[in-house]
Parts: sequence; structure tokens; C-alpha cells
Amino acid sequence: MIALIDYGIGNLRSVEKALAAVGADVRLTSDPQIILSAAKVVLPGVGAFGDGMAGLRQRGLIEVVKEVVAREVPLLGICVGMQVLFEESEEHGWHAGLGVLPGRVRRFESADLKIPQTGWNQITPTHESILLNGLEPGAYVYFNHSYYCDAAAAETVAHTEYGVRYASVVGQGRLYGIQFHPEKSQRVGLAILRNFVERG
Repeated sequence: MIALIDYGIGNLRSVEKALAAVGADVRLTSDPQIILSAAKVVLPGVGAFGDGMAGLRQRGLIEVVKEVVAREVPLLGICVGMQVLFEESEEHGWHAGLGVLPGRVRRFESADLKIPQTGWNQITPTHESILLNGLEPGAYVYFNHSYYCDAAAAETVAHTEYGVRYASVVGQGRLYGIQFHPEKSQRVGLAILRNFVERG
């Protein structure tokens, strides 16, 4: 069973459908006991970093997610769900994150860029990862974000160029994160979700 964490932040149903489409037995839940009993966990998210952390805090899920990571249960953060894994964010002021990955969430700053980055862009692998198994280097996925993860090289599994080179896929042990939306990324997105479900 894969627990899809509901912490009051959007786009849950489309992620739930995409996971089901690749064969996952998925439960949309905010129940700590269900999350802690799951074989794998997905932390999705659309919206602001601060709202995501507030949603986790209000539901008593901050320590639950940290425990999942400490137990080395496979966990996949998606979009804001990836960003909150980091130490802090500068989105709408300063916000502390979960701190299970080193690094900071920063705003795209170039005057030449359209912000948010919305649409298709490439991911270039820098380390081997089960998430990217079977994918061609430079595969295109769908992004929609104004802030990016400034991650350490050791945790950066793939990067993307958008005014700056940033981490678009991260990993540390059985903890994974992707900045893009796999549920909107067609074949490549479903392949990444399938890799997590079957191999993560």
C-alpha cells in the first residue's frame, strides 16, 4: 500500500489517478497510522511552501514524515512536496522546511525569464537513480513553479536549466524528490512513478 499524504494542498486527485494507472494500491490519507504502516509514501503538492508546511503542522504530520524518512521507508516528494523536504525557503518570507535534505528553496531571479516556469523542459541525469531507470537522458517533463531547490551535488540526481542550473530530481537513500509534475508529464512521468512503485 502506498500512502498519498493529504495535507490540504492541491492536485491530489490527479496524482492519485496517475499512481493507480501504474498499478499502485494507493490510499489518500492524513491519518498518521496509515502513513506509518504504508510500504511507500508520496508527498505531493501544488501551491506555496509556507502553506504546505502549515498544512503538515496542523495535521500533526511533520514528525510523521520525519519518522518515515528515519525508518528508510521509500518516500517521493512531488513539486512543493519535494521543496518542503529541504531546510528552508525564501518564498513569501523565510520558512523552515522539514530539513531532511540539505539545501534552500530560492526564487528564479533572471529578468529574462518568464516566471513561473510553466511547460516542458529537460531533465539531465547526474547520478544513477531507480526513478530514472529506462529513461533517455534529456527527457522532457512538465514544470510549473517559481521557486527551485538549491540542493547539494551529492543529492542532485538530475538537473534542469532555466536561467540557472537547479536540482529537478533529488535522492538520498530511499528518499526521492521531483520538482516537475509526473501526472502531467505523459509517458515519462508515468515511467518515473512506475519506477518508484515497482523499484523504490
